[in-house]
Amino acid sequence: MNPKKKQQHWKERLHEIIYEADTPAGKLFDVVLLILIFISVLVVMLESVGSLQTTYGTYFHIIEWIITILFTIEYLLRVATVKSPLNYIFSVYGLIDLAATLPKYLGLFILNTEALLILRALRLLRVFTILKLVRYVGASNDLLKAIKASRAKIGVFVFAVLILSIVLGTIMYLIEGNANSGFTSIPRSIYWIIVTMTTVGYGDIAPVTALGQFFASIVMIMGYGIIAVPTGIVSSEFSDLKKTPTNTKVCSNCNESKHGDNAKYCHQCGYIL
Repeated sequence: MNPKKKQQHWKERLHEIIYEADTPAGKLFDVVLLILIFISVLVVMLESVGSLQTTYGTYFHIIEWIITILFTIEYLLRVATVKSPLNYIFSVYGLIDLAATLPKYLGLFILNTEALLILRALRLLRVFTILKLVRYVGASNDLLKAIKASRAKIGVFVFAVLILSIVLGTIMYLIEGNANSGFTSIPRSIYWIIVTMTTVGYGDIAPVTALGQFFASIVMIMGYGIIAVPTGIVSSEFSDLKKTPTNTKVCSNCNESKHGDNAKYCHQCGYIL
């Protein structure tokens, strides 16, 4: 086989392994990557525990560098195996992959003591490795579509709840405003209404009059119904969506991934899959 064709063959083979999950090698690659992501996030969390950092800090540092190097190799391979690297680099997944890898390297250039706080912030950015999981959750695409399709209804609903909160907050202020119970202004009363309707209930403000407590009970009951509305809207849109294709093939020319199950050519650029 001619060297050029051989190189092209290996490039296509690597693209198939890295971007697709239809082959045993592709599935193994994804499983290994998932394990590395979980280990990376676990190390970041454990590192925030002072006693563990003091005892095992060196080991955490070594593990972080090993995983960062592996993520770097993965990132470079993803760039190298597509015909249009910029499509991947500036895609959502490409930016997430870069954000998951870059902070560790940035930490090398921040050495002076005044920058220690920034260094700590950069270390926390490594938790973005968990966003790499998005590419492996097929149903997440359907959920995003359902949320996008219902955004107008949800927007109207939120606006209605905001108006309701203002009205109820004003009423609560009229009831409890002179009772020394914490309802010192309408904005503060609106805050209490929102906290109560969402069933959070911090307990920092509470009605003391009989009428105020009765009104609070009504607001609490309303809260249960209000919380269920957005879920119903999204669920309705979700059930109306067509079945998502299970094809995992990614076009090596334009990096498009949304293809039908029986597609042989990319619907965006016409390149063979």
